[in-house]
Amino acid sequence: MKLRDRIGLSDRQQRIVTQVMQYGLFGMITVGFYEGSVGVMVNAGVGFVITYVPALLERDYDINLDPALVLWITLAVFLHGFGTVGLPGAEAHPYRSIWWWDHMTHTFSASLVAGAGYVTVRALDEHTDAVRFPPQFTFVFILLFTMSFGVFWEVIEFAIALIAEATGAPSVLTQYGLEDTMKDLLFDTLGGIVVGIWGTAYLTGLTEILTERLGPGGSE
Repeated sequence: MKLRDRIGLSDRQQRIVTQVMQYGLFGMITVGFYEGSVGVMVNAGVGFVITYVPALLERDYDINLDPALVLWITLAVFLHGFGTVGLPGAEAHPYRSIWWWDHMTHTFSASLVAGAGYVTVRALDEHTDAVRFPPQFTFVFILLFTMSFGVFWEVIEFAIALIAEATGAPSVLTQYGLEDTMKDLLFDTLGGIVVGIWGTAYLTGLTEILTERLGPGGSE
């Protein structure tokens, strides 16, 4: 079963939803500029750029991603961007007012990282007989890859917070303490587990595309 079938939307409907979220991210950038919030502008701006990566892959490398995967990527960055802005007139943005928002966005973001790791490993496995990745190894690799990226991200957040505190500049990423960091890593791991279990069912198409792009394989 492909991811598009699981979502239950046609390709056209998925593209429309994706475009709506792209417009939403652009609107968040505008709000951030109007309010003078560097954090909002950076978070929404980076997310807005990421939504156009699939189009660049198609244009420059002839890699056509499933519309459902594009929707998945866009949803992940949209939720993060919206978490820094919130609804007009709200007293606090979702990251501060909704206790589970940070957990949700970390799980989504981690699933993207895990998906990239899964597709890469599976493509290399299918590309050549010189390497062999048993399913158990693939699962463990995805978890370690995702957790490593999560730790790297937390270190970046901590470093940016320290720099902002030392220089008096606004921080574009926020650290809420050790407990929050540990919870972030737990939900990063959850994202890796989800991809490790269901990656074969929903990422096969992208794996096949990447395998073809790697060129002829075979034994060494």
